Amino acid sequence: MDLALAEARAAAARGEVPVGAVVTDGEGRVLASAGNRVEELHDACAHAELLALRAAAAARGEPRLPDCTLHVTLEPCPLCAAAAALFRVKRLCFGAYDPKGGGVEHGPRLFAAPGALHRPEVVGGIRESEAAALLRAFFAPLR
Repeated sequence: MDLALAEARAAAARGEVPVGAVVTDGEGRVLASAGNRVEELHDACAHAELLALRAAAAARGEPRLPDCTLHVTLEPCPLCAAAAALFRVKRLCFGAYDPKGGGVEHGPRLFAAPGALHRPEVVGGIRESEAAALLRAFFAPLR
């Protein structure tokens, strides 16, 4: 989660919502990391999770990551939760919960749906206060 938080801080420095993501393999080696790049790329789907998952799959030359863990600083939105399912990650670990926009523990709870394509192991609340503080600090001046 250290690297994911560093990616989130770097995203904030670029004017992006501070979310960072890291994909590790079954041995814990980092395959890819990314921070949000929505504003920079003018792409509403350039979320940290999608960028990291795509980069990890490309690095492996495979479309699936069945032994991998996705670490992210914020509970994934429905789009990113669906991507985690499509990439077939083994585990999803996230920091801050997102009652408004989350898709794992909140909102549509994609992995709990009867027709869920894939259900990774989910661990939430990892360094939650630190991840949440980054988001609060970023949004405070905008409110």
